[in-house]
Amino acid sequence: MESIDLLVLRTARDWLAAGERVLLATVARTWGSSPRPVGSMMALRNDGRVVGSVSGGCIEDDLIHRYTTLHGASGMSDSAPEVVRYGVSADEAHRFGLPCGGTLELVLEFDPALQSLDELLRQLDAGRLVRRHLTLNTGQVTLQPTATPEQFSFDGQQMLNTLGPGYRMLMIGAGALAEYLATMALFNGFKVAVCDPRPEHIEAWGLDGVERIVGMPDDVVRDFAVDVRTCIVALSHDPKLDDLALLEALHGPAFYIGAIGSRRNSQLRRERLIEHFGETEASLERLRGPIGLYIGSKTPAEIAVSVMAEILAAKNGVSVPSEFSIASSKAHEGLPESR
Repeated sequence: MESIDLLVLRTARDWLAAGERVLLATVARTWGSSPRPVGSMMALRNDGRVVGSVSGGCIEDDLIHRYTTLHGASGMSDSAPEVVRYGVSADEAHRFGLPCGGTLELVLEFDPALQSLDELLRQLDAGRLVRRHLTLNTGQVTLQPTATPEQFSFDGQQMLNTLGPGYRMLMIGAGALAEYLATMALFNGFKVAVCDPRPEHIEAWGLDGVERIVGMPDDVVRDFAVDVRTCIVALSHDPKLDDLALLEALHGPAFYIGAIGSRRNSQLRRERLIEHFGETEASLERLRGPIGLYIGSKTPAEIAVSVMAEILAAKNGVSVPSEFSIASSKAHEGLPESR
């Protein structure tokens, strides 16, 4: 399952290539509470078909009515992009199902250029981050590769959205926990790979949609083209596999690096990395362990929920209070050693 942004862009491109008329809507600004964050996109085809979302559903219904039902295909004009606002008044917010006080602005692009979308998708599929810059009064779009993600911005005339390849997860160790975690990662839009040099483990893997890699984990991490949308999770419980993979990962740009294990085992790992591999407390600051948020989890499925929640928090830039972290929570004392 690919990310919703890629799905929207790819679908819009395919519809345009098939000769359909397409409206591309982007959440540009929000005030108060809003159902979807800025940068969220949806594509609307002239027959009313929709991919993606900009709200909980009511705004999508209004856009369908306004640009297909009410005016037919002619409702999608050839004009420059437009800005529409929803939820200005309490009555309108209630009508469109927005939370109390919620207001949002959408930028509507009518029949975005097929060539530009095609080029954007080529770069995203090649694993690049791309800055998409839209000038509203002309509808001109420029694409620029970038190494640094930027916050979405809109000043009323210029819209800047940094888009990237789908988030990826590389797991070390093909056990039961890995299968549960991979399942959750897949339905959250991650591309998932599992690495294990042990044939008895990798050959028993039973989950479709996951790339299986046989090899030493440090070599696999080195060859994985790790970027800022990659997370690396060590799950094998074997220091010979986990430690070397983590060492390699710590020298790359992954947004999340973590390893399963108890607090005692996590501390022993840190001591090994410092004593035998020249790491320091400072160089190990990005290493998470024990991983997960504290929810009293003990089964593999529940532990996977805990770990996935922490990964999503890191992805979304959310700082988790220490009392909710497995690594620092006093409630962690007494959990099984395998945790």
